[in-house]
Amino acid sequence: MHGGLNIWQILLESGIVVKFVLLLLLVASALSWTIIWQKWKQLKTVSEANQKFHQFFKTSTSITDINREATENHESTMSLMYRKGFEELNKVSEKLSAAGKGNIATHFSQHGFQPLERALKSGYNTANEKMDFRVSTLASIGSITPFIGLFGTVWGIIDAFSGLSTGGGSIEAVAPGIAEALVATAVGLAAAIPAVWFYNYFNNQITRINSQMESFSQDFLNLIERSILIKKD
Repeated sequence: MHGGLNIWQILLESGIVVKFVLLLLLVASALSWTIIWQKWKQLKTVSEANQKFHQFFKTSTSITDINREATENHESTMSLMYRKGFEELNKVSEKLSAAGKGNIATHFSQHGFQPLERALKSGYNTANEKMDFRVSTLASIGSITPFIGLFGTVWGIIDAFSGLSTGGGSIEAVAPGIAEALVATAVGLAAAIPAVWFYNYFNNQITRINSQMESFSQDFLNLIERSILIKKD
């Protein structure tokens, strides 16, 4: 439209403060989308690997075969928990044999599965640490960028109305400054909205995987009980 505002030209001619604000917002947005892409790929891979490993776990009765599958499936959080539990099982068995204090079935019958539960919890925490890594950064971006954009907006409006003191009282005198100020607000929201949305999405995904891992820990203990304690009888 003839006589319309050229946004790009306005931004090129904007003050150094507004340019810095816009650059900061663009960097934050680029970081946000990088994390979103990496985290989306990671959680998708984890979900697929968990499904594959859990299917093998349900159809196998050999704890050694399952451990072999867990060793090959490094992307699964369930396989990580299994490896931790299996390692602790072997350590307890070796300690009992070295001390001559009976077999492992008797030990677990008398003392319970606390060592295995702690090992599974260790695997659970390690898996969560990897899944949670950098997710909180999205929350920070979503919280901070609107205020950074607002700062650019306020500064741009102040700069625009400062032109009135020089005698330029028409709307044409303040329109460019107001336009660049509003662009700062828009860019701030554009950086914040995806970050907040995907932060909530990833948290929901991680919560779902956590629920699956908690159920798996019980399945693991049931398998150990069937494989060791029942054979004792």
